[in-house]
Amino acid sequence: MCSCEESAVVGGMTKMACVLEPPLRMSVLSEVTASSRHYVDRLFDPDPQKVLQGVIDMKNAVIGNNKQKANLIVLGAVPRLLYLLQQETSSTELKTECAVVLGSLSMGTENNVKSLLDCHIIPALLQGLLSSDLRFIEACLRCLRTVFTSPVTPVELLYTDASVIPHLMLLLSRSVYAQEYICQIFAHCCKGPDHQTILFNHGVVQNIAHLLTSVSYKVRMQALKCFSVLAFDNPQVSMTLANVLVDGELLPQIFVKMLQRDKPIEMQLTAAKCLTYMCRAGSIRTDDNCIVLKTLPCLVRMCSKERLLEVRVEGAETLAYLIEPDVELQRIASITDHLISMLADYFKYPSSVSAITDIKRHQETGQPCIDPEEAEPRGTRDESQCTAPSISHPVSQIQHGCLLTSEELDHDLKHAHELRQAAFKLYASLGANDEDIRKKIIEAEHMMDRIVNGLSETSVKVRLAAVRCLHSLSRSVQQLRTSFQDHAVWKPLMKVLQNAPDDILVVASSTLCNLLLEFSPSKEPILESGAVELLCGLTLSENPALRVNGIWALMNMAFQADQKIKSDILRGLSTEQLFRLLSDSDVNVLMKTLGLLRNLLSTRPHIDQIMSTHGKQIMQAVTFILEGEHNIEVKEQTLCILANIADGTTAKDLIMTNDDILQKIKYYVGHSNLKLQLAAMFCIANLTWNEEEGSQERQDKLREIGIVDILHKLSQSTDPNLCDKAKTALQQYFA
Repeated sequence: MCSCEESAVVGGMTKMACVLEPPLRMSVLSEVTASSRHYVDRLFDPDPQKVLQGVIDMKNAVIGNNKQKANLIVLGAVPRLLYLLQQETSSTELKTECAVVLGSLSMGTENNVKSLLDCHIIPALLQGLLSSDLRFIEACLRCLRTVFTSPVTPVELLYTDASVIPHLMLLLSRSVYAQEYICQIFAHCCKGPDHQTILFNHGVVQNIAHLLTSVSYKVRMQALKCFSVLAFDNPQVSMTLANVLVDGELLPQIFVKMLQRDKPIEMQLTAAKCLTYMCRAGSIRTDDNCIVLKTLPCLVRMCSKERLLEVRVEGAETLAYLIEPDVELQRIASITDHLISMLADYFKYPSSVSAITDIKRHQETGQPCIDPEEAEPRGTRDESQCTAPSISHPVSQIQHGCLLTSEELDHDLKHAHELRQAAFKLYASLGANDEDIRKKIIEAEHMMDRIVNGLSETSVKVRLAAVRCLHSLSRSVQQLRTSFQDHAVWKPLMKVLQNAPDDILVVASSTLCNLLLEFSPSKEPILESGAVELLCGLTLSENPALRVNGIWALMNMAFQADQKIKSDILRGLSTEQLFRLLSDSDVNVLMKTLGLLRNLLSTRPHIDQIMSTHGKQIMQAVTFILEGEHNIEVKEQTLCILANIADGTTAKDLIMTNDDILQKIKYYVGHSNLKLQLAAMFCIANLTWNEEEGSQERQDKLREIGIVDILHKLSQSTDPNLCDKAKTALQQYFA
């Protein structure tokens, strides 16, 4: 870390130097020149005018020169500049010039910013904002803006002193520059609900709303960006925004005007984000014209290949977020401007070292770029590794396919992963509900190949987005039977599940649940590839979502499965773990575990076999749950398990010899909740069925404990289903 140490004595004062990280320090020190030392030495001159001129000369020397900036930092310029900036004896002009130089130094490398932070630049600049001189305030704000927007600056530094935000609000009235810088600081430093609350409580909405009509485009844009981060996933802020008036117009109406095609793209996109976030937070209806006819079409336009890559990425991700929960918006988006086929262009950017090398070699040698489709047999090439002819630029920028500059190429390559990620996210949202849309997505050019390739991308974010896309499409019964089987997507999915971060594992395991449904052709090969062990391992996770998905997949696997698969599940899970899951604090885990037990205890031979080996523990678990403080759904599922046990040939004896369980069946058949009554009625029906051996003894025992009296009452029930079930059970007594 950077600290301050004594360096030399100049002009009777101790000169301090910010110490950089050792590797950087060595590389930079070797470059230090006599002129750089001269700039720092002048800061210690006893003549204030010479110090001022020295700072001005330093300002001119560092502009656009990162080497010079690094030299001056190493030589101790920062502590001295901060000292001069904070000295009461320094003239306002000197303080202002110091702030300007510090701002220039902060525009260098991230290491430069780290050095400035370690020399405590932020408290010094915040103190400078208390000045009455506007030019000095603006210089401090400009520097603060640059420091806070650096990725290495902890945004919490803005919130450490509770007096800072209110003072910044007051400064908004001082000048256009102050408005621009403060809004930019707020927009960048608002990173979550806590920050949103702090800013909201200090009146940020009311204080910056009028800036949306400023004569300055930069101020309007920064205010707009500020509103977008404030509204994100925040119903309180969004509801307030929906009702704020500026010059007689509601904010949403102002945002809609900013969506117009004659407005700058940056403004259109940011206004669309504001409206999107307000819609998702519930302050604008999804069927409102400003969403259906304005925001959605605008975001689709942002996905066009005529747009810059950053815009296409942000447009697709925002659109994905807008339509994610709403079927009708998904349908509208899918037929707007050929969006599904438009997204195919997002994959036509190289993301591998070999593809990049090939393009650059062609550029350097002047050789024409050959379309790989002409040089290789069809189907042998990875679609994700298209070369230069596939790179899209705004039309005005395109000359000939391979005459891209190195800067343009590097710019494109930087966004390759982001483009894939955005496309996968939008495909996932589009296909979340509608079968016809899923079909169109899968029929898009090389779509399944692209998803399969995405599952093995080096970028974790791309892999996650690809899995989300696959999960969305896996909700289709038809596609599970066709495209998913044709491309054997289960293979790369199983690889993903072997070693991935939790966020990917959650979505991948959820997708696997769908691939294990009984009508999926992938179910058998997944079972053969060791899925039972993998899924049993997920149930041990500390992450509740992984436990749910692990047990859910096992539940699907056990549905109508043969005895071997059921035995493998019980063996892999172990009795101890099964009953730990039945005691899980997460109700979703408990429900899926009960679902698994219900599927395991189906068909008489399986019921009798499992109960012969695990009957005692299962009956204990059933008793424990029925006596516990669980919701109706949990108890209903537990009673259904009892009904399955009662359908066994020998297993039903475990119920008939357990007076506690019989009393519970009696209690729940007379319960006030219809679902519980019906579930208990199934138990009674299976126990009294007179075509089975021992039915008379079972009927007599149930009569003894008062079940028949309850059945007579229920045969008069106003619910037709319950009434019929009660009458059917009574008929077994008189058959």
